Amino acid sequence: MTGATDSTPAPVVARVPVLNAANALTALRLALVPVFAASVAASAMTHAGWRMVACLVFAVASATDLVDGWIARRFALVTSVGKVADPIADKALTGAALLLLSWYDRLPWWVTAVILVRELGITVLRFWVIRHGVIAASRGGKVKTALQILAITWYLWPMPAVLAAVGPWIMAAAVGVTVVTGFDYVAQALRLRRPRA
Repeated sequence: MTGATDSTPAPVVARVPVLNAANALTALRLALVPVFAASVAASAMTHAGWRMVACLVFAVASATDLVDGWIARRFALVTSVGKVADPIADKALTGAALLLLSWYDRLPWWVTAVILVRELGITVLRFWVIRHGVIAASRGGKVKTALQILAITWYLWPMPAVLAAVGPWIMAAAVGVTVVTGFDYVAQALRLRRPRA
C-alpha cells in the first residue's frame, strides 16, 4: 500500500483563439463598411462606375458573412467575441446600405425604419432572454437576410430602367419576410421567458 489514490485527469478543453480565420472575416466585413459608404457617397447614386464599385464592395462584405459562419462551425472556431461581433458587422453593413439608399432617395425612409427597428428590436430581445436560452436564427431569418442582400444589391447596381423596376418588388418581399420573422422571434422570446411549471 503506497497510500496513493487513482484519479482521472480532468479533460483538457481546447481554447479557441480570438484571432482566427472566422473572426478575421468578421473584422474585414466591419472594415469594409466605411469603404462601402464612401463608394456610395462618391457615386451619389448617379455615377455608374462608383455604383458598381459600391455594389461589389457590398457583395464581397456580404459574402464574408456566409464564409465566416461556415468556417466557425466547420473548424470549431466559435468564440464569444465572434458571437457579438458577427451580428454587429451584419447590422452595420445592412444599416449603412439602407440609410444611404434612403438618403439618396432610392428607397423610402419608412422601409429603412421598419427593417432597422426590427433588427435592433430582435437584438434587444436576444439579450432579454439570454439567461433563459438562445433565439437561434430561423430558416425564415436566413431567407430575410438573403432577400435584403439581393434587394440592396439590385438597388446599387446601375440597372436598365426595365430591370431596375424589379428592385422595389424584391425589397417588398424582404420587408414582408422581415416583419413576419420579427413576430416569430418575439413569440420565441416569450416562450423562453414563460415560467416553467
